[in-house]
Amino acid sequence: MKLTAVRLTAAICAVTALSASAAIKQTKGDFEDKFRQLDESLPTANVYRTAGGEPGHAYWQQQVDYKIKVALDEQKRRLQASQSIAYKNNSPDSLRFLWIQLDQNKFRADSMSAMTEDFGGLGNRGPGGQKAGGSDPAKISLAALRRQHWIDDHEVGYDIQKVTDGNGNKLHYVIVGTLMRIDLAEPLKPGKSTDLNINFAFNIVEEDAVSARAGYEHFKDEGENGNDIFLLAQWFPRLAAYTDYEGWTNKEFLGRGEFTLEFGNYDVEITVPADHIVSATGALQNAKDVLTAEQRKRLKEAESAKRPVFIVTEEEALENEKEGTSKTKTWRFKADKVRDFAWASSRKFMWDAKGYKQGGKDQPLVMAMSFYPKEGGDLWKKYSTEAVVHTLEVYSRFSFDYPYPVAQSVNGPVGGMEYPMITFNGPRTELQDDGTRTYSLSEKRFLLGVVIHEIGHIYFPMVVNSDERQWTWMDEGLNSFLDGVAGREWDPTIPWGVEPRDITGYMKSSSQVPIMTQSDSVLHLGPNAYTKPAAALNILRETILGRELFDFAFKEYANRWKYKRPTPADFFRTMEEASGVDLDWFWRGWFYTTDHVDISLDRVYQLRLDTENPDIDYPRLRQEELDKPLSLTDLRNKEEGKQLWVEKNPDVRDFYDENDRWTVTNKERNKYNSYLKGLKDWERDALERAVREDKNYYVLDFSNLGGLVMPIILQLTFEDGSKEEMYIPAEIWRRNSKNVSKLIVTDKGKVLQSVLVDPHWETADVDVENNYYPRRIIPSRIETYKSSKSSSLVGRDLMQDSKAKLKSDDDKKDADKEEDKQ
Repeated sequence: MKLTAVRLTAAICAVTALSASAAIKQTKGDFEDKFRQLDESLPTANVYRTAGGEPGHAYWQQQVDYKIKVALDEQKRRLQASQSIAYKNNSPDSLRFLWIQLDQNKFRADSMSAMTEDFGGLGNRGPGGQKAGGSDPAKISLAALRRQHWIDDHEVGYDIQKVTDGNGNKLHYVIVGTLMRIDLAEPLKPGKSTDLNINFAFNIVEEDAVSARAGYEHFKDEGENGNDIFLLAQWFPRLAAYTDYEGWTNKEFLGRGEFTLEFGNYDVEITVPADHIVSATGALQNAKDVLTAEQRKRLKEAESAKRPVFIVTEEEALENEKEGTSKTKTWRFKADKVRDFAWASSRKFMWDAKGYKQGGKDQPLVMAMSFYPKEGGDLWKKYSTEAVVHTLEVYSRFSFDYPYPVAQSVNGPVGGMEYPMITFNGPRTELQDDGTRTYSLSEKRFLLGVVIHEIGHIYFPMVVNSDERQWTWMDEGLNSFLDGVAGREWDPTIPWGVEPRDITGYMKSSSQVPIMTQSDSVLHLGPNAYTKPAAALNILRETILGRELFDFAFKEYANRWKYKRPTPADFFRTMEEASGVDLDWFWRGWFYTTDHVDISLDRVYQLRLDTENPDIDYPRLRQEELDKPLSLTDLRNKEEGKQLWVEKNPDVRDFYDENDRWTVTNKERNKYNSYLKGLKDWERDALERAVREDKNYYVLDFSNLGGLVMPIILQLTFEDGSKEEMYIPAEIWRRNSKNVSKLIVTDKGKVLQSVLVDPHWETADVDVENNYYPRRIIPSRIETYKSSKSSSLVGRDLMQDSKAKLKSDDDKKDADKEEDKQ
């Protein structure tokens, strides 16, 4: 078999990693090195990616430019398009074929996604993954039935009408599920380019019916035929990525693992009904053709406005809603250095905008914009565009200035989805009986959270271009961490869900899988790809590295890999190199295992310094005797008034009845003086200092019950009411990852009263009760309820109960992505 340079490098890396792993094996005892270096598991550094996590001197990636003309047939809900593609091969390999992503084919009834869908689902499985209810048949949700019925009733997937080279010559192609292989007339050599032309069409899916990432939403009660909002994404045949670490990233699109794409320049013409407003990736090139003079004037005013300015007002949008038109307009957009292109179109859209000036005076203005129907109401008017600006301010501080001219938030049927310069976000107001619209606290929180999260994705992975198909956490986890930072700077009372305390339930569950699991195989995508890595980074920033080191290293990573394609190893290595802290134990525990944090404080010993000086030690020993409880026999003899024999016969008492065994005599003092003479000068000085300072000595015994090594953070409470905190680095576990002891020394007046592990809940410890010493009485609640056994079936609508249960099961199964963003 002939190996390309890419695959040869991959093969060498695999063999090296295997050899290193096999070389380390514990054959005696139960020692486990939680701090061994991670390099044995990471790809070997090479000319493309350095051991320090930087792009190597021979780093390369492909360039793919698109020119597309697309027309929306509103009545048929169909797209017809033609595109020309310029593909430049920057790799060291000759390419005989190209792989194209055809993501719309995922909705076909015979797709791998449809054919492998497990309707038993996680919602119908027990904690260990077994199906609940033993041999009961798997349940199927009403939403799943609706999805199947919709697909059965519609012709979906791509209609590929023509594939030619730049000269119009037909090219042979083969469609493989959601992929298409195009065979080139001759190999594309390194440094050379080739042109392709593809004509295609497809019927747009109804987003709500098939749980898609894009599609149309129909408002049947508006106008003669109703109105639609169209969100178009994964809508054109896109080049799959060809990389130095994998070659062609041609893994089937199953719905969860997102998209691995190449950067390029786009020139897109979008023809829609003349009364539609279009939002798209890129800068609008022909405003004079599609906007009125007044609308263009408003757009200019918005550049310097303090608050968002309406470009298309609510009144204008309502007027557009009343009836459609047979006329069309063509909107033209250009976008440079982007990895994808998405757009939205509707006559229902109002449009507001506000300019954001970032960085130095020479930085270009960014237009933050929102597009939404009347259903968005005051919720969108008040918060959408402002949340966009807030996100740009925070994310730029952690990475780089926002690199594009626009950042857009568009309301539609998708709960939350991201693309270069444009995001789709779902929250809306609710129609009241009096015809007005209002919004709940949860909808406000949802809007703020989803806008911040999705706009944040324009940085990660739309600029820092990680491989979403393989490693969801590299974009969702990093972005969830940052949206938590941005969210708390907006309103810390909103539960952003990325604190260590938010992940403890998942981390101790038996259905947890390692973060590094491939996207389509993860059991619970939300906690695995979003919350756990976000909480881990939060811990890394606030507890392990500190903000200064973390922020510097994270910014270094973002700038190193801006417009490039990082892997997990690049992130791990950069964070270590830039912070100067060995973090292999952290990456291994949090990202490669399913261990959890559970550090138990088992015992606290108060130690006493034996000085060998009888005048100091004997009084202490006497007090220890006196502090012991009397035996029950002696206690009850006293209570009964029994006299001791020597009390009844005092004349026979002697020296030893008046003095106990702790009475100091010259014999003991002479022995002590001989002991001092036998000490070296430094030993005598150390002893005298210890006696003089008279400090308190405590030994704390800890157990690592969860397996995940972490720093030990202590809150020490003293008898005088004062408190101190102590940080013990995770490296205390390096020689014994199961049990350790720590000596703590306090001043004479600081007598320890109690100890608490992880007082701020900052390490994701799953059991806080074993963190207390002495143990506390566990606080809980008594809840009252009324038993209604006799009426369990009386007056109930069993059909409604059944629908509610099916809907609940379906929500658990089908909302993997959107529920976590909400």
